[in-house]
Amino acid sequence: MNANDLTLLARAEVRELASYNAGLAADAVRKRFGLTRVAKLGSNENPMGTAPAVNAATTQACHEIALYPDSGCQALRSALSEKLDVPEDRFVFGNGSEDLLSVISRVFLDHDDEVVTVVPSFGLHFIFPVAAGARVIGVPMTDQGTFDVAAMISALTPHTHVLMFSCPSNPVGCTLSAIELKQLLDALPPKCLLVFDEAYYEYAQWEPEYPDCLGLIQASGKPFILLRTFSKAYSLAGLRIGYGIVSDPLLADLINRLRTPFNVNRVAQAAAVAALADENHLNAGLSHVASERRRLEIALQEQGITTAPSMANFLFFSTPYPAEVINQALLREGVIIKPWREAGYTQYLRVSIGSCEDNDLFLHSLARVLAAQETRTD
Repeated sequence: MNANDLTLLARAEVRELASYNAGLAADAVRKRFGLTRVAKLGSNENPMGTAPAVNAATTQACHEIALYPDSGCQALRSALSEKLDVPEDRFVFGNGSEDLLSVISRVFLDHDDEVVTVVPSFGLHFIFPVAAGARVIGVPMTDQGTFDVAAMISALTPHTHVLMFSCPSNPVGCTLSAIELKQLLDALPPKCLLVFDEAYYEYAQWEPEYPDCLGLIQASGKPFILLRTFSKAYSLAGLRIGYGIVSDPLLADLINRLRTPFNVNRVAQAAAVAALADENHLNAGLSHVASERRRLEIALQEQGITTAPSMANFLFFSTPYPAEVINQALLREGVIIKPWREAGYTQYLRVSIGSCEDNDLFLHSLARVLAAQETRTD
């Protein structure tokens, strides 16, 4: 069979999809450009690494990897229930929160269902609903890089089946105020499910102005699934573990009917329990990000670059040049960041907040790259 014939074996919705823009691996960049040092700032990983207790917990868990993990993640379920004051039957777990996004789309969306999200977006907020056959409406952010709440409300109709977006926004970093979130909640159609992706929650809640989104959403009485992850602030990206909080145990039951029975492995569950218990390590990482994020904002401003407001562990910014051009030039300097590829945002890039040394390498490299681009265009 030729390539066209093979493509036709897939569902029509999948044939039209673009691939997810995943971050590059540091080893691949080292090998490609012959580098000894690489600053990996494209995937929003935690430069602090894992808590010491996580290493001990994963070592112990490895002694039992011949056995299937607990399908219900009971130890982690109990720990989260106590920490967040949420009943145990209102949690769902996934192989990263992306796994849950996939399951949610397959459980709750059908052909021609309407989904409202924002752009620029986390790619999977488009990819998974579209793959399920849904029609996705993207509401642009404001020119200042903030949520356009009025436009989001205007996009909601009696036919809107799901409102799905991240807060803090990925890739922009902005958040909703309590008033804005209440306005959105009040505007939700009666049969609309809110999928509130709070993957960067820990970074935002470090800031005093970030509202208690879970509390506000729970108080609304609207059906919701709120997603969080251990990949970012808890440094477990390589183990893939995320969770959701649902408004009603029936939503958890529906999700569990379609997820794979052992979708969170034994080592990841043990690591998450240990990471959750070490608040000192967590707080050290959050403090580092808050301080370095502000330092990078100021340094970029000195280079003439304005960043979008961010409460996450990354910054979103544009240059006068195509993002892919800047990206390739930075890779040659040993700096991995993420060029954005959505229509209308192809001059934007997202840089993760890394170690002080990696952040310095990014700033110095970007200055050289931009100066070289300016010389070429003169």
